[in-house]
Amino acid sequence: MSYSSGRGRGGRGRGGGRGEYYKNKYGSGGRSVSTGRGSSDGQEKSSSPTGGGSYHELQSLLQRLDGKSYPAYHDLDTPMDRGWVNSVGKYTLFVAKAQSDPFAPPTRCRIVVDASKAAIPKELYSNKVRSMALADFLLRRLHETCQKLGADDSLHGNGWSGPKGGDLQVLEPCQHVLEQSAVRIDEQGNVIAQFTVNLPARGRTILGRTAETIFGRTIPTIVERSLQYNSLTAIQLKQHVDMVEDQVWLQSQLEARNLVAFVRKGAILPRFSGADDRPMDKKSAVPFVFPKRLEVSFELPNAGKEVTGLGIPKGVTLICGGGFHGKSTLLATLEKGIYPKIPDDGREFCMTSKDACKIRAEDGRHVQAVDISNFINNLPGGKDTTCFCSMDASGSTSQAANIVEAIEYGSNALLIDEDTCATNFMVRDRMMTQLVAKEKEPITPLIEMIRSLYDHRGVSSVLVIGGTGDYFKVADNILVLDSYVCYDATERAKKIVAKNKSQYFETPTEAQFRSTTRSRIINGGAFVPNGNVKTVSKDLISYGAIDVDLRCLEQLVSKSQTTTIGYILQRIPSLAKGGKPFLDVIREINNAIDATGLDGVAPEHCMGGLSRPRSFEIAGTINRFRSHNSIYQDN
Repeated sequence: MSYSSGRGRGGRGRGGGRGEYYKNKYGSGGRSVSTGRGSSDGQEKSSSPTGGGSYHELQSLLQRLDGKSYPAYHDLDTPMDRGWVNSVGKYTLFVAKAQSDPFAPPTRCRIVVDASKAAIPKELYSNKVRSMALADFLLRRLHETCQKLGADDSLHGNGWSGPKGGDLQVLEPCQHVLEQSAVRIDEQGNVIAQFTVNLPARGRTILGRTAETIFGRTIPTIVERSLQYNSLTAIQLKQHVDMVEDQVWLQSQLEARNLVAFVRKGAILPRFSGADDRPMDKKSAVPFVFPKRLEVSFELPNAGKEVTGLGIPKGVTLICGGGFHGKSTLLATLEKGIYPKIPDDGREFCMTSKDACKIRAEDGRHVQAVDISNFINNLPGGKDTTCFCSMDASGSTSQAANIVEAIEYGSNALLIDEDTCATNFMVRDRMMTQLVAKEKEPITPLIEMIRSLYDHRGVSSVLVIGGTGDYFKVADNILVLDSYVCYDATERAKKIVAKNKSQYFETPTEAQFRSTTRSRIINGGAFVPNGNVKTVSKDLISYGAIDVDLRCLEQLVSKSQTTTIGYILQRIPSLAKGGKPFLDVIREINNAIDATGLDGVAPEHCMGGLSRPRSFEIAGTINRFRSHNSIYQDN
């Protein structure tokens, strides 16, 4: 079974929630019982939403609204405990708050399909992972159905006064299986789907008959075709759920097998293009081949068969080879291996430790109160590197900060590609040491610390290295990519080291890489937005007057994750009021999401455009927030 990316823009929404403790703790997040509403005469009024009733009443209402002023659409608004009931389809439609203008953000909606009608077998959502996989399958079917029906196409023509809107949008799934808020199934077996509808109009006049078609015909058809078990291919659905669970299970076994990653034999690693994450055509791609010495196998619980592939052991592993031979492609597979993949992605069962972090240099990065003294010391002017701050960090200082921060949050593996690193941070050869004395060089290069990171801190490293052989001496395993085929070059590289006796560096002792003793504190007041907050793209959040650049958080895979992070930032003023340890803030955020789903961070009802980010990307965003004294060290 294969999937492809669609064309619609992601809808908004969120799943219904549990966990009153977290709702009370974090507040209503902008929810209000009182909402601006319209009436059938087109006049604005303010009252609690009073919509809801039978589907026949909904259709009659839309007929009456035809030709009225646009704000009258607020008569569709429903409270979250009383919606528009479709007795035939056995689902209830909730409208969070109708848009007041054709050019406003689209209207957020929620559908709850009764368990008796959805009729999904309990075994398909018997645990959290299977429930996530089931929801992912239903989301893909929902998105596909919307496209096939043309429900995601909007009206257009004749400029401002012409018809507009009328499109239904649902979160666009990616190649990875993520916890998301667009579709989920609750413990009782009810299926909840959240999406947006751009309510149709001509100018600012309601097109009630068109809206009646959307709510009375299109949505019932979509529900029937995508959210009911008897309309789905049962074998395909079970295979999807089983495969996702098997991938997550394999990932959970890496630690016990002393591995940081696994790459399946025959996997298709290259992607269709730099802008398209689908697999390269199998006719052009070279299936993954690996050395026998590093072969490992896992007996998959659901598939009932063995999967064999390359096991990358803990420690220091180098990926070497000539340019364009597949080194960075393999590393890219590892960095995205933190998430399970959909069937036919090509990278199924290519799994990496869930706590692995991609590390790179980041010129110009904002760094706040980070102890980088293990790597950077004796700066001109005596600047303190045990509490380093910079609004414009260099390549080396930013890379040092990225490593220290990743370890602070609990990373057990660093993924590094020399192409995106600061050269002076990676290595310093003997001739340069003769020119610039060691005591005059503030940077202790990674090559001098990388063994200590593993031997004394348990942090493994996987590095793509093509320009220097100095790392051969510190590596446990050395792979070479030649025409996309992976070979074991460990023994050969060690012979090269023995043949070249030059001492390039001193191997550090345990004392040379020390743990920081002071915790970092988040100043909640620094995160109060001074304007609108908007997720511009997967890589950019506009936070009032501050742009938060996330391009170097390369393990984000969906804009919906960034949207979630944007909402999390808005929770920090209350969550870290008066200052709170960084790790405690991250822990509370995750506890809230665990307790209530993505409701733990969503600011309003029916937010269907959210996916869950990892703690590392949440923390990485907070660290890149350009505000003075947003983070400080505990004295």
